[in-house]
Amino acid sequence: MINVYLASGREKSLLRRHPWIFSQAVKKVEGEIVSGGDCEIFDNKGQWLARGAYSPTSTIRARVWTFDRDEKIDVSFFEKRIKTAKEQRRTLIAEKELSAYRLIAAESDLLPGVIADVYNDYIVLELLSAGIEYHKEDFFTALKNIFPDCSIYERSDVAVRKKEGLKERRGVIHGDEPPETIIMTENNGVKMLVDLKNGHKTGYYLDQRDNRAITAKYSNGAKVLNCFCYTGGFALYALKGNAREVYNVDVSQAALDIAKQNVEINALDVNKTHFVKADVFAYLREKVQSGEKFDLIILDPPKFAENKSQLAGACRGYKDINRLAMSLLSPGGTLMTFSCSGLMTPDLFQKIVADAALDAGRTGQIVQYLQQAADHPVGLAYPEGFYLKGLVVKMVD
Repeated sequence: MINVYLASGREKSLLRRHPWIFSQAVKKVEGEIVSGGDCEIFDNKGQWLARGAYSPTSTIRARVWTFDRDEKIDVSFFEKRIKTAKEQRRTLIAEKELSAYRLIAAESDLLPGVIADVYNDYIVLELLSAGIEYHKEDFFTALKNIFPDCSIYERSDVAVRKKEGLKERRGVIHGDEPPETIIMTENNGVKMLVDLKNGHKTGYYLDQRDNRAITAKYSNGAKVLNCFCYTGGFALYALKGNAREVYNVDVSQAALDIAKQNVEINALDVNKTHFVKADVFAYLREKVQSGEKFDLIILDPPKFAENKSQLAGACRGYKDINRLAMSLLSPGGTLMTFSCSGLMTPDLFQKIVADAALDAGRTGQIVQYLQQAADHPVGLAYPEGFYLKGLVVKMVD
């Protein structure tokens, strides 16, 4: 067993039940160090605080599994956590008739480094920390016990694993390999094709579910520009909201091909849609020069900041893209703009959008604040779990 002793005063975050211990907070470590191995965490005076997973290569040196000294990290532990997460989502799944949802949202569901999304009869995993890597067999057993009829596929093919000293990995854990695409349903019957093996994240952006539905109420009679459209989720709701026409822009032709299929499988009017393979920044600049206008623009870009050193550049990127979009909005037009960068605080994001409006010579009003869907909860002691923020901005000039 690894014993981790904290420097004086560095126990305060743990006493508030925050699950991370940074390397600077560690005074000394005793015992044989094993990457991801269980560790007992003590304050400077030797008082036991928590049991966690030790990661010798990460700046997050330990992640807390439990604040209960009697709780062991084994199959029963994982079963308890998974059952709790499943039960917390039961009402949401029934109300919205979901066949796809986030089952485990990492630290917010008290399972550090674990992302688990359910798509019909498949569970797709991202294992992102040394601790869950160390205990993966117990976790897999628990998951199979609770979901015996589901196949389990791993998508731990993300660069963040390198910070934990782990290699990227993907493949079947249990059951069948996913087909090329599956059809999931959300928000009472909207259908979407999803590529579980090669799609973004675990296959799709489940966190934007509620925001996609909100699009419909701003779309009646509108000419819509859906930027970074991926497989066209926002476009489906714009069409359901009686949009006049929808332009979908993405750099991936494969994603655009699926976007068109999504329009077709929902029996929506494909003649109202356009699918444009282009760099969004270049496309927006081109449209500004041509003087074209849109009534509703959706900006859902990828994460611009992976770490603090990238935050300044991310701010410039968000400002530029929002300035361009506002320049393209017709009088009374609406902008739905998002940031999924966890380092981007809501206040900072709002300031950037306000500065973008100033540079574009536009006056706007925030008419709605947006955030991640309810199956992506935020632990009260873990504000880092709140990462997706959005604004609906109405032009009033």
